[in-house]
Amino acid sequence: MRIITSLALLAAVTACEQQQSRLDKVTANKVAQAGASAPGSTTPPGKGKIDRGGTVEQQLARLQDAYDRNAEAMDFLNSVYNQQKAQRAAQERDEAAEDAVFAVDVSGEVQAGQVDGPAGAPITIVKAFDFACPYCQRVSPTMNELVKEYGGKVRVVYANLLIHPPAKPAHLGSCAAAKQGKYKEFKDAFWEKGFAPYAASGGRDQAPLGEDNVVKIAKDLGLDGEKLKTDMHSPDCEKRIEADMAEMQKFHVNSTPTFFINGKHVNGALPKDQFKRIIDEQLAQVEKSGVAPADYYEKVVIAKGEKQFRSKVDPKP
Repeated sequence: MRIITSLALLAAVTACEQQQSRLDKVTANKVAQAGASAPGSTTPPGKGKIDRGGTVEQQLARLQDAYDRNAEAMDFLNSVYNQQKAQRAAQERDEAAEDAVFAVDVSGEVQAGQVDGPAGAPITIVKAFDFACPYCQRVSPTMNELVKEYGGKVRVVYANLLIHPPAKPAHLGSCAAAKQGKYKEFKDAFWEKGFAPYAASGGRDQAPLGEDNVVKIAKDLGLDGEKLKTDMHSPDCEKRIEADMAEMQKFHVNSTPTFFINGKHVNGALPKDQFKRIIDEQLAQVEKSGVAPADYYEKVVIAKGEKQFRSKVDPKP
């Protein structure tokens, strides 16, 4: 979901109906008028035949008349075309280059404990997420499964990208839980006990995202509630969220979830088999590189990757 989204949850579009557009109606009406009333026309309206009779001057007059009658439709066609062209150009400026490898710094997140999987994993998945994002919740089990299924070859680093302000206590709570060594446990529990009731209310009941519920979830996990509250309100956790967001914004991340798989930008909650295809491709590159798997992210992705965003229309450095 985009950073500018409201608190309402986004619903996935499942189907499109083909309907007559305004363009269809304008064009059809103009063509019908031109065929029905062109000077010298002997063809009955609606038959779709071209009158080629008369002198050259009469034929030219009919063509001019038809053009004049369709001018509005042509202007509309040109307007639609130019709008779509401009929208596509803007979209391409906002889309990451497919061949880019972005050097996303994960040192802060790893140090804070916002990670699942071994430090020496050859594949690093960075997940930028928001605790009030339904698509982030949907793909959360997938991330857990990938770490387990690849047996030490994949680690997931979690980056805070606060889009919905009411979810801020959850992000602060995850930072505080990490200080007690239970980041992943809190994250997984919050999706079930915090986000789920919030989503069930259609986003109207924000209490499940609030501090009281965050502390309750933490206590249920055996964490020290008072220490958690103190850490939640500490400058350290505030700066932790700000640092994550600053790093993501450097690479124009403005929607959640967004992923970087060994620096490769992936937008949205893909099915697990698509994540696995990308992971397998990256594992092949790691093996081909000759770099020790445990050093690959630092020596290749960070050292050689691009330090700023590059779009589809930007030249490759």
